[in-house]
Amino acid sequence: MSVRIYGNRQLKTLPGQATRPTTGRVREALFNIWQGKIAGCRWLDLCAGNGSMGAEALCRGAAWVVGIEKSSRACSIIRQNWQMVASDPELFQVLRGDVLQQLEKLAGQQFDRIYFDPPYESDLYQPVFEAICHYQVLAPSGEMAVEHNSERSPFAGNETLEICRQKVYGNTGLTFYQG
Repeated sequence: MSVRIYGNRQLKTLPGQATRPTTGRVREALFNIWQGKIAGCRWLDLCAGNGSMGAEALCRGAAWVVGIEKSSRACSIIRQNWQMVASDPELFQVLRGDVLQQLEKLAGQQFDRIYFDPPYESDLYQPVFEAICHYQVLAPSGEMAVEHNSERSPFAGNETLEICRQKVYGNTGLTFYQG
């Protein structure tokens, strides 16, 4: 599968169905929604897959991008993709491992934009929301976008995270939360 991002840059992907890259339509919609809020931001990409969302953020001027991915093969692809688009290798970090354990390691660091795209049928939604709140990784004025099956909303919100908008693109839903 070929994935192209901002500036017609082509990214590498893992063969087969090991990851499900965010479609170009959804990626474009997200960056249109967050237009003017990417340059200079701190971006966190959870369940990063091939890293297309983080790569797009780097292309659009994010100051710091962190990706978390469980698969070591995918982490290698993410590093390659981000090295192709980053003006400086100090602008990003790829963390391999369980998303909940890696979020704990990020406690105290805050991100302006968080993109969370787990396997749709996983049980990760609720525990990741709780970890983001507990470890306070979303900046007070930040926003998180969560990709999910359009037929189900992943999380109704709580005293820390509240839904600020929802969008549907075919089978894909994006729900946005503010802290």
